Amino acid sequence: MSELYIGLMSGTSLDGIDGVLADFADDRMVVTHHASTPFAPGLRAELLALNTPGSDELHRAALAGNALARAYAGVVQTLLERSGLAPQAIRAIGAHGQTVRHRPQEFDGTGYTLQLNSPALLAERTGIAVVADFRSRDLAAGGQGAPLVPAFHRGVFGREGETMLVLNIGGISNLSVLGADGQVLGFDCGPGNALMDHWCQGHTGQAFDASGAWAASGQVLPELLALLREEPFLHKPPPKSTGRDLFNPAWLASRLESFLGAAPQDVQATLTEFTALACADDASRHAAGAKTLAVCGGGALNAHLMARLQAACPALQVLATDALGLPALQVEAAAFAWLARQAISSQPGNLASVTGAAGGRILGALYPA
Repeated sequence: MSELYIGLMSGTSLDGIDGVLADFADDRMVVTHHASTPFAPGLRAELLALNTPGSDELHRAALAGNALARAYAGVVQTLLERSGLAPQAIRAIGAHGQTVRHRPQEFDGTGYTLQLNSPALLAERTGIAVVADFRSRDLAAGGQGAPLVPAFHRGVFGREGETMLVLNIGGISNLSVLGADGQVLGFDCGPGNALMDHWCQGHTGQAFDASGAWAASGQVLPELLALLREEPFLHKPPPKSTGRDLFNPAWLASRLESFLGAAPQDVQATLTEFTALACADDASRHAAGAKTLAVCGGGALNAHLMARLQAACPALQVLATDALGLPALQVEAAAFAWLARQAISSQPGNLASVTGAAGGRILGALYPA
């Protein structure tokens, strides 16, 4: 049987889709090809809008899921063309979908998590089996449904006898603590790029602050920073997870009411510092003795954010996962290729120590080719 899998990821940053072709022969993972594409402006705007309540949501969400599946299929086609492979050579696609709501354990004790997707359409478009809906089984087992990447991080970045930290900075930041004894802890730290991107878009017209240059031109506002750091989520013990349900424009606007005269670049500098400190605080609380903090996701490309992380974590070497053999923008897509393989192999994809679920569970629903 083929050990080739495709992983697709479109995260809360809403910057587009990353896809990888991964070979798991001999129980080792090698990423052989990578492809990415930005979202069409209309699709990005609709996915962002669907993060908050609005009119005719069911209809709009269904159509957005179809559009996303078509965009996913385009990335799969690019990977097949670059590799010279036919669809029949691929065992399965792991397609996470686009998270628009994440409310674990709320309302009725179970809560819900919602990823827009149309995996049946993706299977039809590609001729490849699709594994999707990874989070809901963990939620049903009493877990947070997130983060799901720490188990993958353990296999790729774990080092025997050494505690390693892997920090994914997408729209939200999440930390994996890979213990020297083999134990794994993982949880969301707080905002990643979501607030910085929102502020940058509104004041510069750019989708993100390239390399953090705009933030670097400003000055941190100490009173605003202190107010942001009062957010109760930051002080909750794990397991915990969050999303744009909490860290969104309304959350930010309510905290800026007393700072309306502040220079926009100073607010950006403060948001960058806030993101760095939220991650650094969790690293110091939960990973004493670690020496390395490996960063993946789009945040790894923000030079100013990386510098602020290093300043906040002087005892750690802060580096991008590229230095460990897997480029920062490929990590999450590779994780969903791995999760698809776990599902096809009838192996658990979650870690109860991370999500708080009652135990290991096979994650995902299969849509055969």
